[in-house]
Amino acid sequence: MINAVVEITMKMVPKMLSPLVKDWAPKAFIVSFKLETDPAIIINRARNALEVYQHQVVVANILESIQSFVVIVTKDSETKLLLSEDEIAKGMVIEEKIVEDLRSRHTAFICDKTEGDGHLASKIRVLDTDKK
Repeated sequence: MINAVVEITMKMVPKMLSPLVKDWAPKAFIVSFKLETDPAIIINRARNALEVYQHQVVVANILESIQSFVVIVTKDSETKLLLSEDEIAKGMVIEEKIVEDLRSRHTAFICDKTEGDGHLASKIRVLDTDKK
């Protein structure tokens, strides 16, 4: 076996959330993710991101509990998603709860945006009910 040294060079890259929200997809439902090590600052950091980038949702989590707990933060709410011991034992992963929550929020976002177009809104509701 050969002993090799792995070297990683990192470079700063521009933040892409701002152009995504402002220029590329200003009408889209945008979700960002915030990972912190300090539980005392995570909600403030998530709210700051919402204010700075003007998008819809931040999925905020703490490194220590990354696989079992997140907070979905919007401008109006904080929703805690937690896996129970039973769910963990059954092999459920937190991403299942995140996807279900975001799917529901996305559907509401689309329906709110298409209120003037009843035809499109009714199609979305039909598709939504077909998933269950």
